[in-house]
Amino acid sequence: MDAIIDDPTIEIVVCCGSGGVGKTTTSAALALRAAERGRRVCVLTIDPARRLAQSLGLTALDNVPRPVTGAGAQGGSLDAMMLDMKRTFDEVVEAHASPEKAQQILANPFYAALSSSFAGTQEYMAMEKLGQLHAEAVAQREETDAAEGDRRRWDLIVVDTPPSRSALDFLDAPERLSSLLDGRLIRLLLAPARGPARIFSAGFGMVTSALNKVLGAQVLTDVQTFVAAFDTLFGGFRQRAEATYALLQDRGTAFLVVASPEPDAMREASYFVERLSQEDMPLAGLIVNRMTVPLFSLDGDDPHAAARRLDGRSRPTVDDKVVAGLLAVHARGERVAARERRVVTGFAAAHPRVPRVEVAGLATDVHDVEGLTTIGELLAGRRLSATDQDDADAAQAD
Repeated sequence: MDAIIDDPTIEIVVCCGSGGVGKTTTSAALALRAAERGRRVCVLTIDPARRLAQSLGLTALDNVPRPVTGAGAQGGSLDAMMLDMKRTFDEVVEAHASPEKAQQILANPFYAALSSSFAGTQEYMAMEKLGQLHAEAVAQREETDAAEGDRRRWDLIVVDTPPSRSALDFLDAPERLSSLLDGRLIRLLLAPARGPARIFSAGFGMVTSALNKVLGAQVLTDVQTFVAAFDTLFGGFRQRAEATYALLQDRGTAFLVVASPEPDAMREASYFVERLSQEDMPLAGLIVNRMTVPLFSLDGDDPHAAARRLDGRSRPTVDDKVVAGLLAVHARGERVAARERRVVTGFAAAHPRVPRVEVAGLATDVHDVEGLTTIGELLAGRRLSATDQDDADAAQAD
């Protein structure tokens, strides 16, 4: 992992995977570690729980990158932001339409629904924001005088992909939105504005009458008004989606698939690895979060059998019961660890060329910079210390 974030040719790291596997924590920990190793980093998260802001010591995150105080060393720095889906959509409209046209679009009820709740909009806007951040970084690099060296605000962008039901949504979103904007209904609604009215009037009138009955006259009017105003932006959406897609395929991008050692999450990771390969996107490796690590090894007898013998004595002492309880906890942990190992081994057998990092589960949730630093060290290969193991053992016993 350190080799990836230390590589100056890597400018984008994308953490992807199914929901609930620790993408947000991984993204923040990687970004923090990169900043401590001298990179100028911006981490973009899409996290409804807003845990990232708390972990980084910020009161809130929004659509503007905010500096994280005290993060960074050797010239490194860290900015953090949280995607505001609607605000990003509004910014796209304001940037690529005239003031009058932009106001007309922003005030349209159909646009308000599309920009706030249409399936795939969040994923598409994540790609839009990534494209904006990268373009800003490139512009800063080009404006910097060569004699002064590289003083870009960011030289690494870490992206936490949306917590979608499917990890593939992030890659599919541009095509879905493009399909919506290019759909037959949209083209039909645009027909009167694009061609002679006499050609379309009869057929369009029949369709309008039918849609009025289904949607209601006001809804149809809102849609027609939105489509007519938005027509000039359709091509720009497609072009930017294609540009960002090409950026993701560039060798300056590294995809990290994040999973937990559970069958469903590992199956999702397997699908994503195969999809990245099909799309010729640069896969850096797999991160398996929250692995159960046996805290000690026992020679000889099975811990469950030993626990039963201690607990089954005719007159067990208090110490016997305590030791029996601890042995039972350890035995359960070993069974969980063995099950997780089988799941991870199955993935490795199916994808032998995919590098893998396994991160041990911690005793508590990560909620501060210290916790993120620990995760960063585990990502880099450090094993749990004795103190970490004691904490994990106590949590497991609880």
